[in-house]
Amino acid sequence: MPKGAILAAEVLTAAFLAIQLVPIERTNPPVETEVPASPEARAVLRRACYDCHSNEVVWPWYAQVAPVSWLIARDVREGREEVNYSTWNRLDEDERREALEESWEEIVDGDMPPWLYRPLHPAAKLTDEDRRILDQWSRLPPRSAADRAAERASSLDPFAR
Repeated sequence: MPKGAILAAEVLTAAFLAIQLVPIERTNPPVETEVPASPEARAVLRRACYDCHSNEVVWPWYAQVAPVSWLIARDVREGREEVNYSTWNRLDEDERREALEESWEEIVDGDMPPWLYRPLHPAAKLTDEDRRILDQWSRLPPRSAADRAAERASSLDPFAR
């Protein structure tokens, strides 16, 4: 093997090892509340959405290896910023309705779950039945004041109002 190729391999190996030292946040903050959903819808959400849109992310082994870990951490951070089903209680009624509508639009457009996520998570691929379940869930009628009060009372957050 030529000397230049050996040196290039050594430099690339050293760089790969060095980037492993860059700290990356892979946390799961406490779950504040469960998103209201039927057992069927919750099962689909957990299987296809919770790894980016909740505080219950299952971090795969490759989420420990840079630079892939950087991409996964970014995707989770951005997913939680868009909608976090573990902090559903923080959204007012209008924000919840908007989150449901936007979630459904992303599914209809084929943007969720993302194409890059699906090959490594084949269970996240949505079937026609999954889409039907999520469509029904996204069209939930507005809840009554009594339902909202009950949710606040049962929230895991002792300071929720």
